[in-house]
Amino acid sequence: MASPNGAEDFDNSLLSYEKLDRASPDLWPEQLPGVVEFAASCKNPITNSPPKWMAELEIEDIEMLKELGSLTTANLMEKVKGLQNLGYQLGLEESREMTRGKFLNILERPKK
Repeated sequence: MASPNGAEDFDNSLLSYEKLDRASPDLWPEQLPGVVEFAASCKNPITNSPPKWMAELEIEDIEMLKELGSLTTANLMEKVKGLQNLGYQLGLEESREMTRGKFLNILERPKK
């Protein structure tokens, strides 16, 4: 087995002590448009106003977010499977109703 100091020596051998001049525009080009604003919004201190995406949420939505956030991984997976099953059942029901509408001719366009 290798000694623990061998791993440290290897890690130290990977370090670079080269000094780069960060003032050079060739080495450090300007950031992409919009990145500066995004970075500034992420660094803002916590304020009392909720984020923009939460402004449109209702109390029920916030409660659901809290509930989903408190679930364990297994419970969350079970919830997702339940939603997938519900979506599948709704698809089957929609298919039946569309077939029924076709047979009853309620989807036919009026004749001119």
